[in-house]
Amino acid sequence: MKEGPKITIILYMLALLMAAGTTGYVVLLDVSFLDALYMTIITISTVGFREVQDLNVPGKIFTIALIISGLGTVAYAFTRIVSFLAEGEFKKAMRNRNIARRIAAMKDHFIVCGASQTSMSVIDQFTRNQADFVLIEQNEDRCEELMNQGMPVIRGDATQEEVLKQANIEQSKGLVTCLNTDSDNVFVVLTAREMNPKLHIVARAIDKHAPQKLRKAGADTTISPNELGGTRMAFLMLRPHVVSFLDAITHMGEDTLDLGEVTLEEGSPLVNQTLSQVKIPEKTGLIVIAVRHPDDKLRFNPSSTEKLRRGTSMIVLGKQEEISSLKKMAHLDG
Repeated sequence: MKEGPKITIILYMLALLMAAGTTGYVVLLDVSFLDALYMTIITISTVGFREVQDLNVPGKIFTIALIISGLGTVAYAFTRIVSFLAEGEFKKAMRNRNIARRIAAMKDHFIVCGASQTSMSVIDQFTRNQADFVLIEQNEDRCEELMNQGMPVIRGDATQEEVLKQANIEQSKGLVTCLNTDSDNVFVVLTAREMNPKLHIVARAIDKHAPQKLRKAGADTTISPNELGGTRMAFLMLRPHVVSFLDAITHMGEDTLDLGEVTLEEGSPLVNQTLSQVKIPEKTGLIVIAVRHPDDKLRFNPSSTEKLRRGTSMIVLGKQEEISSLKKMAHLDG
């Protein structure tokens, strides 16, 4: 049992002992509640003050029993409370409370289910892009390890509604489930979709038949790491230079390039202008790979005469700070 619950049980034991002692003195000695409480405290604390009333035989027997039980309870409580404070359990409890408050305040965040290697790769990308996220994991030791790193973690079963509620799923905009079995991932998708119909859900598929089941359950996208890994290995054999080129444009030494999506808002200075007029490459250093207008399909390699509208999304390639610069231009204060 964790130290937190232990301390709570100890406090309940002390409260029960105080209640029993006070009630006993009221009944046996016919004294007031305050006098009975006073008698109980001086008895279990063994301070040696004089009794408020001479004890009769039943009162003496009750006092002996109270002293014996009280000494053991108080000594154990004192030891555990000192241990709780001295061994860092208090600090851990405060850390957990701060994490819970941080999660409760999140909006438009992402939920990651399971602390697998795939999940850690997802979290690395979220961290790089400064996206808020919550991780749900069952393993206690793994949770402690990640929380000690400052990660917002909830210990629990991601298939349970109450756990997803703790992750503030109603305010979340996306969920990634990477649990160890397809059945668990299907259950998470079903539960999450029911709790938040607008949620964008990406699920990991293990079995070759799992993607269809996950999509029926409500997943927007399914990913098979084994299939992706096999495809990449085949491309390394069949088209090694293409793969080398893709690696080169996304991992250039210490400067890593990212693909970003930027959507134009009403009032943005970029609205109703062409790509040649806004000069995105010159102003930001980004490469515009594709453009998607509202209610239209994605257009790759757009021409310089492509006119931007409110709600137009641009897929761009560049550094994260360059993408952030374009996002500022796309907003009202751009």
